[in-house]
Amino acid sequence: MSSPANSKVRAKVWMTPDQVEALRSACYTTGVEYLQQRNEAIIVFTYDTGLRVGELVQIDKTLLRNGNSELYLPTDIQKDYPNENSPPPVTLTLSKDTARLLSAYLNSRWKDPQALFPSRSSDRISEQGVRNMLHKIAEEAGVHPYKIDGTQGNASDVTPHTLRHSVAYRMMNEEDENTLYDVRNRLRHRSIQTTERIYDHMLKV
Repeated sequence: MSSPANSKVRAKVWMTPDQVEALRSACYTTGVEYLQQRNEAIIVFTYDTGLRVGELVQIDKTLLRNGNSELYLPTDIQKDYPNENSPPPVTLTLSKDTARLLSAYLNSRWKDPQALFPSRSSDRISEQGVRNMLHKIAEEAGVHPYKIDGTQGNASDVTPHTLRHSVAYRMMNEEDENTLYDVRNRLRHRSIQTTERIYDHMLKV
């Protein structure tokens, strides 16, 4: 039985790959046209990398490498561990789908700041801007994410961290070659015990 402390850190809301696909489609029926491809790129990029929203908004286009097929994450962008040990720099390999979408987006976006994802009014989207965008698109898509108590939530439950949890669900249940160690490495947890505490209940039985 999980301890109360472990229960607090367990992933409580996540989406299936079909639900993420519904979000992608809804990008093109939501909001102004010039932001639609950016919104899909944010969703696909986050669902591939598992970045935390505070990391996502700090990404500059110069951190994309090798034809947009790799993301370099320096130490100063990554969230510090609870014991304040700084994580090492890391390079994440991106999927071909993500690399293609990022290339198309960067070639046609309406303005070209250093930040990978600008907003209408700023050269860099804010954390709240990402959250607001996801809520609107989830509402349009009619996505009801899965919850730890066995029920399904509302569009308002779709957040950047829901996408991060959804990476773990996909890797453990839809991609047979992955292990918890692969999930740990993708999400950059301090230890495999952290990964187990947060995600072991997602495994299909």
